[in-house]
Amino acid sequence: MPTERFQFRGEGGHQLAASLDLPDGEPLAYALFAHCFTCGKDGLAARRIAASLMAKGIAVLRFDFTGLGSSEGDFANSTFSSNIADLVRAADHLREIRKGPAILIGHSLGGAAVLAAARQIPDAKAVVTIGAPSDPAHVTGLFRDRVDDIRNQGKIEISLAGRPFQISSGFLDDIAEQGLIAHVTNLHKALLIMHAPTDAIVGIDNASRIFIAARHPKSFVSLAGADHLLSATRDAVYVADVIAAWVTRYLDHIMAEQPEVPDEAPRNVLVRETRSGKFQQAISIGPHRLIADEPVRSGGEDSGPGPYDFVLAGLGACTAMTMRLYADRKSLPLDRVSVMLKHSKIHAQDCAECETRIGMLDQIDRVITIEGALDAEQRSKLLEIADKCPVHRTLTSEIHIVTRAAD
Repeated sequence: MPTERFQFRGEGGHQLAASLDLPDGEPLAYALFAHCFTCGKDGLAARRIAASLMAKGIAVLRFDFTGLGSSEGDFANSTFSSNIADLVRAADHLREIRKGPAILIGHSLGGAAVLAAARQIPDAKAVVTIGAPSDPAHVTGLFRDRVDDIRNQGKIEISLAGRPFQISSGFLDDIAEQGLIAHVTNLHKALLIMHAPTDAIVGIDNASRIFIAARHPKSFVSLAGADHLLSATRDAVYVADVIAAWVTRYLDHIMAEQPEVPDEAPRNVLVRETRSGKFQQAISIGPHRLIADEPVRSGGEDSGPGPYDFVLAGLGACTAMTMRLYADRKSLPLDRVSVMLKHSKIHAQDCAECETRIGMLDQIDRVITIEGALDAEQRSKLLEIADKCPVHRTLTSEIHIVTRAAD
């Protein structure tokens, strides 16, 4: 998946470094991501969330605020207000080169910034905050013991997250004047609030205040077990998955623009490396976007099901669907079918029914739970029907795979 790197002019006239992560094909939507106070556009959370959203067909613009990362300017001369202005400039630039952002995503103080900037970005239909403070002045708590020195000296260098930052008294004055809750009340856009209950940097009470102040449509998702920086891969991937699923409800007009494929036409499945992690793959199946990966023990990041997981899922889904079709056709009182599957390797000599007698064989254990007021004969017939599912037949018959290089 391509990533375009470029610069655009920020509010203070400085060139701000940006990365536009693009999915294969035409994006379903564009998102603008605002990083946390001590982070940057290339932080782990930003990169992982962007990669997962890309895999689901959403393009993501990330950029470094003034004086941070690869952007020009002096961070000491920036303020929360200038960050808001830079966000609006980023949205304007994205609109000029591609399309305006329909989704605004902000992490920590970046979340507060997107809430404040949202009304100035008319393209935005949905706003997402991750661990955002309800009052931008909350950030001063990170260096509360140096506030008096900043006031007395005008500007001092402090260390945050192991990095030096120049904080000025102008920054303190500007952030103290921000009334974020008023912006939340007048947002008039769909809002998703994501916050970890045990966030040690920005307490969960901040999410409560934002949620109470916001008008519907609004949603809250608890990031149980996550830390403030989303340092665990699974947490960043989960955030991206939830955003991608949630936002489609508010982007129906965009989804409707996607070309329809006739039902009789075979679907192509496209699998492509994301280059995020060692094994992560982006899978496109018609309008659907999925992620594949390997477990951590196999060298992956466990950001999605593994190849054999998808094989088992296909067999399990086909099994349940086939049984459902039969039950409905025969008017059987089948309430629900559940299929549990496991893949393993066994010694050929241990399989009395197998033709191969030497080496190892693949074995799939399938346990089917049948719910409903069915008698023994009906249950037996349904289990017999399970073996007739098309995927089952494919896996147990000779398969001809043709491989060739792309033109």
